[in-house]
Amino acid sequence: MFNKNFKIVLFTLAIAYAIYQFTESYIGNGIMFIFIGLIFLFLYFKNELILLAFLKLRKQDFEGTERWLNKIKNPKTALTQKQQGYYNFLKGIMVSQTNMTAAEKFFKNAVSLGLSMDHDMAMAKLNLAGIAFTKRRKQEAQRLLKEAQTLDKRDMLSEQIRMMKQQMKKASIPNQHYGQTRGGRRR
Repeated sequence: MFNKNFKIVLFTLAIAYAIYQFTESYIGNGIMFIFIGLIFLFLYFKNELILLAFLKLRKQDFEGTERWLNKIKNPKTALTQKQQGYYNFLKGIMVSQTNMTAAEKFFKNAVSLGLSMDHDMAMAKLNLAGIAFTKRRKQEAQRLLKEAQTLDKRDMLSEQIRMMKQQMKKASIPNQHYGQTRGGRRR
């Protein structure tokens, strides 16, 4: 809702007023303004619109998630670099249902901007691997899948990674027998 620079200004003003309250012997007011300032500092690092979009996504409310993301008018100026990464990550998840090329662009932007959590980065790379696999770029898909597996330290995505590996094996088996005749000879 507020620009990132405005949040820093509000944080600074709240801390300055807290110090003023301490010098006037209003300790309770000073502590309250420190907490208010810390809220603005927290919202500087964790954008409130992205947090609300994650909550909607967790409830499987894709329309609500899209609404919250669309409220961010200019992500490059309104968000920090990591927040831009999560913005692109969420946009990639939303678009992946309808447009794989746009989803790939969003996921690549998210990976290049960086995500705070390893399992989020693993999820982005797993999605990129799936997109590369559907576009018949098997080597890239295998590389991304391996990177996702190394990033998934808590085995949160182990089932999805295993399933994708099985699908890749199934897709490569018919290619090995392609070109054989009935007698078992190659052409």
